Amino acid sequence: MSLDPAKFKALLLQKEQILRGDIETGAEAGKTVELDQTKVGRISRMDALQSQAMSQAANRRWEQELERIAAALNRINEGDYGYCLRCDRRIASGRLEIDPAATLCIKCAE
Repeated sequence: MSLDPAKFKALLLQKEQILRGDIETGAEAGKTVELDQTKVGRISRMDALQSQAMSQAANRRWEQELERIAAALNRINEGDYGYCLRCDRRIASGRLEIDPAATLCIKCAE
């Protein structure tokens, strides 16, 4: 069964657009926390710092996913999309539908 690169390119571009929106939204939450210590209690400061750290971690994951998407789009452009990077066998289309940026077949991923 052959893969339809255009279908997966559309999935990847859609995913990329959603991630870029998430990054834009999360950028505000990841900014440096500045609290007036005379007006905000210690627990509130700890809460704000924790929220900031969680937002920054999410942004890092989103950036990594954008890198995976860019690599997959590059493989589509080069004609190498859908092949396992380890064993060079075809990656199942069902796996690619779940994760269009997958680089390994199920056997190699295990």
